[in-house]
Amino acid sequence: MTDLKHFHNLREGGIIRELAQGITARIFPGVNVMLSVVTLEPRAVSPIHSHPNEQWGVCLEGEWIRIQDGVEHHVKAGDFWQTPPHVPHGGRALDTRCVVLDIFAPPREEYRQAGRGLGADLSVSTRSGTP
Repeated sequence: MTDLKHFHNLREGGIIRELAQGITARIFPGVNVMLSVVTLEPRAVSPIHSHPNEQWGVCLEGEWIRIQDGVEHHVKAGDFWQTPPHVPHGGRALDTRCVVLDIFAPPREEYRQAGRGLGADLSVSTRSGTP
């Protein structure tokens, strides 16, 4: 019999977290790495923030504007990126839904339980010049 706690699906399960209005995540924590399947509804905005974790992202469907270190990047399905620790980032969905797979190392401790908010330093938003 398969150990089901180690097998998951991109479309269901995980720890649910509402990151911002119109942005939800399903979190899959591991020992050294954490995956987060993030759904951005049309025109949803992820505030500029930072955290001490390295983060990689993969756009699975749709497209959006990824803002990283004050620079806007138009991202579409199939694109992926790295965000080093403490680098300000966020973004906004365009006119359609977007799904992103985020990978954190080490895992974000505040994401190990359901909740709301980014659980990050939002004070960087004034440095980036982006609301």
